[in-house]
Amino acid sequence: MSCLLMACGEPKQAKKVEPFNGPIEEINDVKLLYSEAALLKVKLTTPKQYRYVNDDRKYPKPVNIIFYGPTGEELTTINSDSGRYDKAKDLYTVMGHVVVINKQKQEKLLTPELNWNPATKKVFTDKRVAVISQLTGEKLYGLGLDANQDFTQYSIRKPTGVFNVEGGAGL
Repeated sequence: MSCLLMACGEPKQAKKVEPFNGPIEEINDVKLLYSEAALLKVKLTTPKQYRYVNDDRKYPKPVNIIFYGPTGEELTTINSDSGRYDKAKDLYTVMGHVVVINKQKQEKLLTPELNWNPATKKVFTDKRVAVISQLTGEKLYGLGLDANQDFTQYSIRKPTGVFNVEGGAGL
């Protein structure tokens, strides 16, 4: 005697699984060091880093960056609320209340966002900027900035503000 059992039902469909978009790695107390010819040039510290499958990184907590001169002295510091690194563009971006202090010139720069490209050693933003001289109190405002990485030279793209001009002859 043979039995034949048949079940009627809907064929099972494979569930569509969304790829994981979250971080694949979480690191606490991060310290990144960049050097050239065995000399420390840049130090980035932050309490937390997330790394993603494409090697992008996010820094959800405050980011502190120090740029060093040829003899190891601190030239410039950058403090921000958070940051990220775009691997494809080789570009670091700090965001939030970004404060840059140029110790040699005694200038403070304020902006909501700042980008740093380690390959070109350039810093730039398209956002509003304010530069305050801690020596004279002069304030310079603008939209956009381009600078070398230690901020010893910079230019503001669309400047406005009040500042002193020496040697007023011919004005």
